[in-house]
Amino acid sequence: MFNQLGGGTNNPNKDVEVTSPPDDTVSSLEFSPPSVPQTFLVAGSWDCRVRCWEVEASGKTVPKAAQAMDGPILDVAWHDDGTKVFMASTDKSVKCWDLAANQCVQVAAHDAPVKTCHWVKAPNYNCLMTASWDKTLKFWDTRSAVPVMTMNLSERCYCADVDYPMAVVGTADRGICLYTLEGKPAEFKRVESPLKYQHRCIAIFRDKKTKQPTGFALGSVEGRVAIQYVNPVNPKDNFTFKCHRTGAGTTGSFQDIYAVNDIAFHPVHGTLATVGSDGSFSFWDKDARTKLKSSETLDQPLTKCAFNHSGQIFAYAVGYDWSKGHEHFNPAKKNYIFLRPCFDDLKPRTT
Repeated sequence: MFNQLGGGTNNPNKDVEVTSPPDDTVSSLEFSPPSVPQTFLVAGSWDCRVRCWEVEASGKTVPKAAQAMDGPILDVAWHDDGTKVFMASTDKSVKCWDLAANQCVQVAAHDAPVKTCHWVKAPNYNCLMTASWDKTLKFWDTRSAVPVMTMNLSERCYCADVDYPMAVVGTADRGICLYTLEGKPAEFKRVESPLKYQHRCIAIFRDKKTKQPTGFALGSVEGRVAIQYVNPVNPKDNFTFKCHRTGAGTTGSFQDIYAVNDIAFHPVHGTLATVGSDGSFSFWDKDARTKLKSSETLDQPLTKCAFNHSGQIFAYAVGYDWSKGHEHFNPAKKNYIFLRPCFDDLKPRTT
Protein backbone atom coordinates (compact mmCIF):
# COMPACT_ATOMS: atom_id res chain seq x y z
CA MET A 1 0.00 0.00 0.00
CA PHE A 2 1.83 3.13 1.10
CA ASN A 3 5.13 3.66 2.77
CA GLN A 4 5.04 5.43 6.11
CA LEU A 5 5.70 9.02 5.12
CA GLY A 6 7.97 10.54 7.69
CA GLY A 7 5.41 9.54 10.31
CA GLY A 8 6.57 9.14 13.86
CA THR A 9 6.93 12.72 15.04
CA ASN A 10 3.72 12.51 17.07
CA ASN A 11 3.36 8.77 16.96
CA PRO A 12 5.55 6.01 18.42
CA ASN A 13 3.98 3.58 15.89
CA LYS A 14 5.37 5.71 13.02
CA ASP A 15 1.96 5.91 11.36
CA VAL A 16 0.99 8.50 8.76
CA GLU A 17 -0.70 11.63 10.09
CA VAL A 18 -3.83 12.89 8.30
CA THR A 19 -3.43 16.56 7.37
CA SER A 20 -5.78 19.23 8.79
CA PRO A 21 -7.42 17.05 11.47
CA PRO A 22 -10.60 18.11 13.36
CA ASP A 23 -10.43 20.76 16.11
CA ASP A 24 -12.07 18.47 18.66
CA THR A 25 -12.32 14.75 19.42
CA VAL A 26 -13.29 12.46 16.53
CA SER A 27 -16.62 10.71 17.13
CA SER A 28 -16.92 8.78 13.86
CA LEU A 29 -14.61 7.57 11.12
CA GLU A 30 -15.59 5.85 7.85
CA PHE A 31 -13.83 4.97 4.59
CA SER A 32 -15.61 5.22 1.24
CA PRO A 33 -17.36 2.10 -0.14
CA PRO A 34 -15.94 -0.14 -2.91
CA SER A 35 -18.15 1.61 -5.50
CA VAL A 36 -15.69 4.54 -5.52
CA PRO A 37 -12.37 4.10 -7.39
CA GLN A 38 -10.47 6.49 -5.08
CA THR A 39 -10.12 6.14 -1.31
CA PHE A 40 -11.90 8.79 0.75
CA LEU A 41 -12.06 9.08 4.53
CA VAL A 42 -14.73 11.04 6.42
CA ALA A 43 -14.58 11.95 10.09
CA GLY A 44 -17.26 13.48 12.31
CA SER A 45 -16.14 15.44 15.34
CA TRP A 46 -17.33 17.13 18.52
CA ASP A 47 -16.37 20.39 16.78
CA CYS A 48 -19.76 20.07 14.93
CA ARG A 49 -18.09 19.36 11.59
CA VAL A 50 -17.66 16.46 9.18
CA ARG A 51 -14.50 16.47 7.06
CA CYS A 52 -13.57 14.51 3.96
CA TRP A 53 -10.05 13.63 2.76
CA GLU A 54 -8.76 11.77 -0.26
CA VAL A 55 -6.14 9.19 0.69
CA GLU A 56 -3.63 8.81 -2.12
CA ALA A 57 -1.75 5.58 -2.83
CA SER A 58 1.39 7.11 -1.29
CA GLY A 59 -0.48 7.60 1.99
CA LYS A 60 -0.67 11.37 1.49
CA THR A 61 -4.03 12.85 2.56
CA VAL A 62 -5.69 15.74 0.74
CA PRO A 63 -8.50 17.62 2.53
CA LYS A 64 -11.44 17.82 0.10
CA ALA A 65 -14.36 19.49 1.89
CA ALA A 66 -16.15 19.95 5.21
CA GLN A 67 -19.72 20.53 6.39
CA ALA A 68 -21.03 21.85 9.70
CA MET A 69 -24.13 21.02 11.75
CA ASP A 70 -25.74 22.77 14.71
CA GLY A 71 -24.35 20.34 17.27
CA PRO A 72 -21.50 17.87 17.72
CA ILE A 73 -21.48 15.02 15.18
CA LEU A 74 -22.09 11.59 16.75
CA ASP A 75 -21.98 9.39 13.63
CA VAL A 76 -21.36 9.33 9.88
CA ALA A 77 -22.31 6.77 7.23
CA TRP A 78 -21.66 6.47 3.50
CA HIS A 79 -24.34 5.87 0.89
CA ASP A 80 -23.44 2.65 -0.96
CA ASP A 81 -22.82 4.54 -4.21
CA GLY A 82 -20.16 6.70 -2.53
CA THR A 83 -21.66 10.04 -3.64
CA LYS A 84 -23.24 10.99 -0.32
CA VAL A 85 -22.47 10.93 3.41
CA PHE A 86 -25.06 10.89 6.20
CA MET A 87 -24.25 12.89 9.34
CA ALA A 88 -26.00 12.38 12.71
CA SER A 89 -25.81 15.14 15.31
CA THR A 90 -26.78 16.13 18.82
CA ASP A 91 -28.94 18.78 17.11
CA LYS A 92 -31.50 15.89 16.79
CA SER A 93 -31.22 15.69 13.00
CA VAL A 94 -29.46 13.71 10.30
CA LYS A 95 -28.30 15.46 7.15
CA CYS A 96 -27.31 14.02 3.78
CA TRP A 97 -24.17 15.60 2.32
CA ASP A 98 -23.97 15.42 -1.47
CA LEU A 99 -20.20 15.42 -1.98
CA ALA A 100 -20.16 16.49 -5.66
CA ALA A 101 -22.45 19.49 -5.09
CA ASN A 102 -21.08 20.06 -1.54
CA GLN A 103 -24.69 20.62 -0.39
CA CYS A 104 -26.54 19.30 2.66
CA VAL A 105 -30.21 18.48 3.15
CA GLN A 106 -31.95 17.19 6.29
CA VAL A 107 -33.23 13.62 5.89
CA ALA A 108 -34.14 12.49 9.42
CA ALA A 109 -35.17 13.87 12.82
CA HIS A 110 -35.56 12.62 16.39
CA ASP A 111 -36.68 14.13 19.72
CA ALA A 112 -33.18 13.86 21.20
CA PRO A 113 -29.57 13.60 19.91
CA VAL A 114 -29.13 11.05 17.10
CA LYS A 115 -26.44 8.57 18.17
CA THR A 116 -26.07 6.42 15.06
CA CYS A 117 -26.92 6.37 11.37
CA HIS A 118 -26.48 3.52 8.88
CA TRP A 119 -27.36 3.15 5.22
CA VAL A 120 -29.29 -0.07 4.50
CA LYS A 121 -29.06 -1.46 0.98
CA ALA A 122 -31.47 -4.38 0.54
CA PRO A 123 -32.40 -6.13 -2.73
CA ASN A 124 -35.93 -4.69 -2.61
CA TYR A 125 -35.45 -1.37 -0.78
CA ASN A 126 -32.90 1.20 0.41
CA CYS A 127 -33.27 3.19 3.60
CA LEU A 128 -31.46 5.10 6.31
CA MET A 129 -31.53 3.60 9.82
CA THR A 130 -31.17 6.08 12.70
CA ALA A 131 -31.10 5.44 16.45
CA SER A 132 -31.38 8.10 19.11
CA TRP A 133 -31.29 8.98 22.78
CA ASP A 134 -35.08 9.45 22.42
CA LYS A 135 -35.25 5.60 22.73
CA THR A 136 -36.39 5.01 19.16
CA LEU A 137 -35.00 3.34 16.07
CA LYS A 138 -36.27 4.83 12.79
CA PHE A 139 -36.07 3.81 9.15
CA TRP A 140 -36.27 6.53 6.48
CA ASP A 141 -36.90 6.80 2.77
CA THR A 142 -34.65 9.87 2.46
CA ARG A 143 -37.10 11.54 0.01
CA SER A 144 -39.77 11.75 2.73
CA ALA A 145 -39.85 13.80 5.94
CA VAL A 146 -41.75 11.03 7.76
CA PRO A 147 -40.07 7.76 8.79
CA VAL A 148 -41.18 4.59 7.01
CA MET A 149 -41.01 2.76 10.32
CA THR A 150 -40.37 3.58 13.99
CA MET A 151 -39.47 0.99 16.63
CA ASN A 152 -39.19 1.60 20.34
CA LEU A 153 -35.96 0.77 22.15
CA SER A 154 -35.83 -0.22 25.81
CA GLU A 155 -33.47 2.71 26.51
CA ARG A 156 -31.24 5.28 24.75
CA CYS A 157 -29.17 3.91 21.88
CA TYR A 158 -25.46 3.79 22.77
CA CYS A 159 -24.13 1.86 19.76
CA ALA A 160 -25.35 0.11 16.62
CA ASP A 161 -24.12 -1.67 13.52
CA VAL A 162 -25.62 -2.83 10.22
CA ASP A 163 -24.40 -5.54 7.87
CA TYR A 164 -27.29 -6.58 5.64
CA PRO A 165 -29.46 -8.55 6.46
CA MET A 166 -28.61 -7.96 10.13
CA ALA A 167 -28.76 -4.92 12.42
CA VAL A 168 -27.83 -4.78 16.09
CA VAL A 169 -28.43 -2.01 18.64
CA GLY A 170 -26.96 -1.69 22.13
CA THR A 171 -28.85 0.42 24.65
CA ALA A 172 -28.14 2.32 27.88
CA ASP A 173 -29.68 -0.44 30.06
CA ARG A 174 -27.10 -2.86 28.59
CA GLY A 175 -29.78 -4.30 26.34
CA ILE A 176 -28.94 -5.72 22.92
CA CYS A 177 -31.57 -5.99 20.21
CA LEU A 178 -31.10 -7.83 16.94
CA TYR A 179 -33.08 -6.98 13.80
CA THR A 180 -33.54 -8.72 10.49
CA LEU A 181 -33.64 -6.37 7.50
CA GLU A 182 -34.85 -8.90 4.91
CA GLY A 183 -38.10 -7.96 3.16
CA LYS A 184 -38.57 -5.15 5.69
CA PRO A 185 -36.92 -4.35 9.04
CA ALA A 186 -38.25 -6.38 11.99
CA GLU A 187 -37.08 -7.13 15.53
CA PHE A 188 -35.52 -10.58 15.60
CA LYS A 189 -34.55 -11.09 19.23
CA ARG A 190 -33.34 -9.40 22.38
CA VAL A 191 -30.16 -10.71 23.96
CA GLU A 192 -28.91 -10.37 27.51
CA SER A 193 -25.57 -8.61 27.62
CA PRO A 194 -22.61 -10.79 28.57
CA LEU A 195 -20.90 -7.63 29.88
CA LYS A 196 -21.64 -6.10 33.28
CA TYR A 197 -20.79 -2.50 32.42
CA GLN A 198 -21.88 0.20 29.98
CA HIS A 199 -21.64 -0.67 26.28
CA ARG A 200 -19.39 1.56 24.18
CA CYS A 201 -19.27 -0.05 20.74
CA ILE A 202 -20.63 -2.95 18.70
CA ALA A 203 -19.56 -4.51 15.38
CA ILE A 204 -21.09 -7.32 13.32
CA PHE A 205 -18.88 -10.13 12.03
CA ARG A 206 -19.39 -12.64 9.24
CA ASP A 207 -19.12 -16.40 9.04
CA LYS A 208 -15.81 -17.39 7.44
CA LYS A 209 -17.38 -19.89 5.03
CA THR A 210 -20.80 -18.45 4.14
CA LYS A 211 -19.67 -14.80 4.39
CA GLN A 212 -23.05 -14.06 6.03
CA PRO A 213 -23.41 -11.91 9.18
CA THR A 214 -23.42 -14.38 12.05
CA GLY A 215 -22.64 -12.54 15.29
CA PHE A 216 -21.23 -9.41 16.87
CA ALA A 217 -18.44 -8.10 19.09
CA LEU A 218 -19.43 -5.80 21.94
CA GLY A 219 -17.04 -3.52 23.82
CA SER A 220 -17.59 -1.97 27.24
CA VAL A 221 -16.12 0.70 29.51
CA GLU A 222 -14.57 -2.09 31.56
CA GLY A 223 -11.79 -3.10 29.14
CA ARG A 224 -13.61 -6.16 27.91
CA VAL A 225 -14.95 -7.43 24.58
CA ALA A 226 -17.67 -10.06 24.16
CA ILE A 227 -17.85 -12.23 21.04
CA GLN A 228 -21.47 -13.36 20.58
CA TYR A 229 -22.98 -15.57 17.89
CA VAL A 230 -26.64 -15.08 16.99
CA ASN A 231 -27.18 -18.85 16.89
CA PRO A 232 -24.13 -20.45 18.53
CA VAL A 233 -23.53 -24.06 17.46
CA ASN A 234 -21.92 -24.59 20.85
CA PRO A 235 -22.55 -22.32 23.88
CA LYS A 236 -18.76 -22.19 24.31
CA ASP A 237 -18.53 -20.30 21.00
CA ASN A 238 -19.55 -17.18 22.92
CA PHE A 239 -16.76 -15.74 25.06
CA THR A 240 -15.37 -12.51 26.47
CA PHE A 241 -11.79 -11.32 26.67
CA LYS A 242 -9.97 -8.57 28.54
CA CYS A 243 -8.14 -5.78 26.73
CA HIS A 244 -6.98 -2.18 27.15
CA ARG A 245 -5.69 -2.75 30.66
CA THR A 246 -2.32 -1.85 32.13
CA GLY A 247 -0.29 -2.93 35.13
CA ALA A 248 -1.41 -6.55 34.93
CA GLY A 249 0.98 -9.30 35.70
CA THR A 250 1.57 -10.09 39.33
CA THR A 251 -1.12 -11.68 41.45
CA GLY A 252 -2.82 -9.21 43.71
CA SER A 253 -1.57 -6.19 41.78
CA PHE A 254 -4.01 -3.51 40.70
CA GLN A 255 -4.90 -3.04 37.06
CA ASP A 256 -5.81 0.19 35.35
CA ILE A 257 -8.87 -0.63 33.27
CA TYR A 258 -9.82 1.46 30.24
CA ALA A 259 -12.86 1.71 27.99
CA VAL A 260 -12.95 -0.08 24.64
CA ASN A 261 -13.98 2.85 22.44
CA ASP A 262 -14.35 1.14 19.07
CA ILE A 263 -14.18 -2.24 17.31
CA ALA A 264 -13.69 -2.87 13.59
CA PHE A 265 -13.56 -6.16 11.66
CA HIS A 266 -11.08 -6.62 8.84
CA PRO A 267 -13.04 -6.91 5.55
CA VAL A 268 -10.81 -9.67 4.14
CA HIS A 269 -9.37 -11.65 7.07
CA GLY A 270 -12.30 -11.40 9.50
CA THR A 271 -9.89 -10.55 12.33
CA LEU A 272 -10.56 -7.44 14.41
CA ALA A 273 -9.10 -4.26 15.82
CA THR A 274 -9.95 -2.60 19.13
CA VAL A 275 -9.01 0.91 20.27
CA GLY A 276 -9.15 2.14 23.84
CA SER A 277 -8.92 4.96 26.33
CA ASP A 278 -5.46 3.66 27.28
CA GLY A 279 -4.12 5.16 24.02
CA SER A 280 -3.46 1.91 22.20
CA PHE A 281 -4.87 -0.29 19.45
CA SER A 282 -4.75 -4.08 19.30
CA PHE A 283 -5.39 -6.61 16.54
CA TRP A 284 -7.08 -9.91 17.44
CA ASP A 285 -8.02 -13.24 15.90
CA LYS A 286 -11.33 -14.20 17.53
CA ASP A 287 -11.34 -17.74 16.08
CA ALA A 288 -7.88 -18.59 17.43
CA ARG A 289 -8.61 -16.44 20.51
CA THR A 290 -5.23 -14.78 20.25
CA LYS A 291 -3.84 -11.28 20.07
CA LEU A 292 -2.05 -10.64 16.77
CA LYS A 293 -0.47 -7.30 17.62
CA SER A 294 -0.39 -4.50 20.20
CA SER A 295 0.56 -0.95 19.41
CA GLU A 296 2.84 1.38 21.27
CA THR A 297 0.77 3.59 23.58
CA LEU A 298 -0.02 7.18 22.67
CA ASP A 299 -0.45 9.92 25.28
CA GLN A 300 -4.19 10.36 24.54
CA PRO A 301 -7.13 7.97 24.15
CA LEU A 302 -7.97 6.37 20.82
CA THR A 303 -11.63 7.14 20.12
CA LYS A 304 -12.47 5.56 16.73
CA CYS A 305 -11.05 3.21 14.10
CA ALA A 306 -11.88 1.94 10.59
CA PHE A 307 -10.54 -0.24 7.79
CA ASN A 308 -10.80 0.74 4.15
CA HIS A 309 -12.85 -1.66 1.99
CA SER A 310 -9.82 -3.63 0.70
CA GLY A 311 -8.42 -4.02 4.21
CA GLN A 312 -5.11 -2.35 3.31
CA ILE A 313 -5.43 0.73 5.53
CA PHE A 314 -6.26 1.00 9.23
CA ALA A 315 -7.30 4.48 10.40
CA TYR A 316 -7.58 5.52 14.04
CA ALA A 317 -8.40 8.76 15.81
CA VAL A 318 -6.55 10.21 18.79
CA GLY A 319 -8.11 12.74 21.17
CA TYR A 320 -9.49 13.23 24.67
CA ASP A 321 -12.60 11.16 25.45
CA TRP A 322 -13.35 12.66 28.91
CA SER A 323 -12.89 9.23 30.51
CA LYS A 324 -10.81 10.81 33.30
CA GLY A 325 -13.06 13.85 33.79
CA HIS A 326 -12.66 17.51 32.89
CA GLU A 327 -9.59 17.98 35.08
CA HIS A 328 -7.55 15.85 32.64
CA PHE A 329 -8.60 17.84 29.58
CA ASN A 330 -5.64 19.66 28.06
CA PRO A 331 -6.72 22.14 25.35
CA ALA A 332 -3.11 22.38 24.15
CA LYS A 333 -3.20 18.75 22.97
CA LYS A 334 -4.05 18.35 19.31
CA ASN A 335 -6.45 15.80 17.85
CA TYR A 336 -5.06 13.39 15.28
CA ILE A 337 -6.11 10.79 12.76
CA PHE A 338 -3.42 8.29 11.77
CA LEU A 339 -3.26 5.82 8.88
CA ARG A 340 -1.37 2.55 8.93
CA PRO A 341 -0.78 -0.15 6.29
CA CYS A 342 -2.25 -3.18 8.04
CA PHE A 343 -3.06 -6.05 5.67
CA ASP A 344 -0.33 -8.44 6.84
CA ASP A 345 -0.66 -7.56 10.53
CA LEU A 346 -4.27 -8.80 10.51
CA LYS A 347 -3.71 -12.11 8.75
CA PRO A 348 -4.78 -15.00 10.98
CA ARG A 349 -1.74 -16.96 12.11
CA THR A 350 -1.46 -20.35 10.51
CA THR A 351 -0.89 -22.98 13.15
